Amino acid sequence: MPDKIRRLNYEKIKQILNEYDKESTFEKVNVIPSSEKMHETLESYISVRSFTRKSVLGIDIYRYGLYKHFEQTLIPTVFKILFDKTIRLCLENNQFVFQKYDMKRIEQSFIGTGDGGFLILDTPLHSLFFAINFEILVRAFNAYHLYPKLRNITGSISLRYAITYDTIFSFDNNFYGTAIINNARILEKDTLNRCLIDENAYNWFLINIDGIENLQVLTIHELANILEFQDYDKEIIRTGENEIITTKISRQSGVINSDILKIGQIRSKEISLNIYNLHLQVTIKAFADTNKEIKRTITMSLGNLNTQGI
Repeated sequence: MPDKIRRLNYEKIKQILNEYDKESTFEKVNVIPSSEKMHETLESYISVRSFTRKSVLGIDIYRYGLYKHFEQTLIPTVFKILFDKTIRLCLENNQFVFQKYDMKRIEQSFIGTGDGGFLILDTPLHSLFFAINFEILVRAFNAYHLYPKLRNITGSISLRYAITYDTIFSFDNNFYGTAIINNARILEKDTLNRCLIDENAYNWFLINIDGIENLQVLTIHELANILEFQDYDKEIIRTGENEIITTKISRQSGVINSDILKIGQIRSKEISLNIYNLHLQVTIKAFADTNKEIKRTITMSLGNLNTQGI
């Protein structure tokens, strides 16, 4: 599971309830009791201030309900194939950024919904890299490079993404928190196949790299200066594989175009959330697992330029 996430224990909360409260009461005269002491004890244990911010990547298969029944039954399998391969791409091709992750940690950080899900990661950059790698595999699937016969049966797939950055906590082996709630509401409001980010994620890129637009002109050395990466092993920049953002600025590979535009607001728990539409173009060398000598250059888009309101 993700580290540094506040974990609440059910038995501990029940212990506090049993100490200060009654499980049931059916007196003739019903009186609202004082809960001040229990409130203070619960507040001290839960310690909302200790909740850490994490990034959530929401992935949703666009217009899943429009697939025919047989194809609908296969889509979760397609998603699982793409998800597992994306984890491999992140761990093998983005070794500096994902050096603190392994297959198990990412799998345990995922909340599946059948036609998508929510992935909890440390920073919006991790979420963005995962989304890019996922979309690369979607392109490979749609272009008949990955399970071509399955692709012929299901037809092409299109996804929408949302990236949020806010508090997360764990309870009873499940994840909860504002980052997940906001992400789900963004995906629910979006009627197109876009990549949307909330203002917290937008500001994270603004503070750390002077704006998400700079992804097309930065190197991995500059990303290593981000505060959250200060304790990362920088030797991996030299010895490891680092695609998408490499050691040199290039207009022929990696992020070649980045556009971001505020498109509207949604309300979540009486709070207005500013939403931004992200469009990236990424060029990579793709090859089959069975033959890495034959490579193809693929340029794909994450999100689109449609700024119709949300």
